[in-house]
Amino acid sequence: MKFTGTESYVATKDLQMAVNAAVVLERPLLIKGEPGTGKTLLAEQVAQALGMELLQWHIKSTTKAQQGLYEYDAVSRLRDSQLGNDKVHDVNNYIRQGKLWQAFGADQRLVLLIDEVDKADIEFPNDLLVELDKMEFYVYETGERVVAKQRPIVIITSNNEKELPDAFLRRCFFHYINFPDKATMRAIVDVHYPQLNNKLVAEAMEIFFDLRDIPGLKKKPSTSELIDWLKLLMADDIPTDILANRDQTKAIPPLYGALIKNEQDVQLLERLAFMSRRQGH
Repeated sequence: MKFTGTESYVATKDLQMAVNAAVVLERPLLIKGEPGTGKTLLAEQVAQALGMELLQWHIKSTTKAQQGLYEYDAVSRLRDSQLGNDKVHDVNNYIRQGKLWQAFGADQRLVLLIDEVDKADIEFPNDLLVELDKMEFYVYETGERVVAKQRPIVIITSNNEKELPDAFLRRCFFHYINFPDKATMRAIVDVHYPQLNNKLVAEAMEIFFDLRDIPGLKKKPSTSELIDWLKLLMADDIPTDILANRDQTKAIPPLYGALIKNEQDVQLLERLAFMSRRQGH
């Protein structure tokens, strides 16, 4: 089984190598990169390409590692005992399996996505070290040891919001998704919109990469935002000439809300346009 990308996902040779290396080593694949570069989508495409089920665990700031294993509902059990409910005698009725338990218990090998691991508390990755390494854990309430039937392919994404512990990093195969160059970006656009006018794509991409090169931009537009912008340009039937012959003294492109995501960057572009107009006079 080799991952080579899919019809709807352009994977560079380096990314293909990283996925396949992690599969061979049976190590979690830690994927970092700018938001919008397809980190989460990668797990979906790996599962699709390898014909496997995908389990997704989306991490929040309040997520605890224990939730990925199981949760014991002691409150419900106490309430049922007060009500005389017979099911109170079986503790299994109050244990809810987490995503890791579901992945470990699957009869067929699957892909487990742990998405945006850096959103959680700094101790979160450390609390999963043994479970991800040994692919097993202990359920204290029942005395059961849960061992993975099939070792899942684990893909972990991070937006670099905080540093991950060294002990966690040692157990992962790491890959950083570099921002696509123009040739790769064109291939990505062609996958989404194969019938799009070549001139429109060329002009839109020139504007897009010019925006990314502006010093001081707080949030550079990402791949997913370029795709959204192109969709809007098509939907609004924006003539290619408007992009090709755009006024250089107007730094803000049409339908900029798909590309620029905060007021500081809008103000920066407006200042640049104002300075360009002054220089023109």
